[in-house]
Amino acid sequence: MTVHKITTPLDDKTIASLKTGNEVLISGIIYTARDAAHKRLVETLEKKEKLPFDLQGQVIYFVGPSPARPGQIIGSAGPTTSYRMDAYSPRLIAAGLKGMIGKGSRSTAVKKAMQQYKAVYFAATGGAGALIARSIKKAEVIAYPELGAEAIRRLEVEDFPVTVINDIYGDDLYHKGKIQYRR
Repeated sequence: MTVHKITTPLDDKTIASLKTGNEVLISGIIYTARDAAHKRLVETLEKKEKLPFDLQGQVIYFVGPSPARPGQIIGSAGPTTSYRMDAYSPRLIAAGLKGMIGKGSRSTAVKKAMQQYKAVYFAATGGAGALIARSIKKAEVIAYPELGAEAIRRLEVEDFPVTVINDIYGDDLYHKGKIQYRR
């Protein structure tokens, strides 16, 4: 299987090249945010105020990393369950978000927004937080430090391993897997 190497920020051409089931290595800048930060981002958009980072072409990783040990950049950084962001993701996708990384299925509304606005959902391997953290070369809190582990971080990543779960064509790897299993 071919591994796709992509660099952020993402554009429509890159998004169109990704299909459900593709193995992908992401390099560049990604941002972290969980539900509390997502809520604040959407509230900021609704107030027509400036976001803490430009959403255009960006990828948000649903993670609340553990504290870094001395000499480390970041602690364990495994994905959190994505459905907790489903209430907020369509609004962020409409505002320019191109990629999301998490674990678990997404709602119909999120999948429709991905198709309409050309975005993709990736899964990172749950339970592999320490391994994933090796792909993170730099980490800094850029917004909402009072949220602790859920603060928004700007991560510089190199060959961050993910799998495409939902693409812009309406395919869903989890759904395909269930059908295959039933056979």
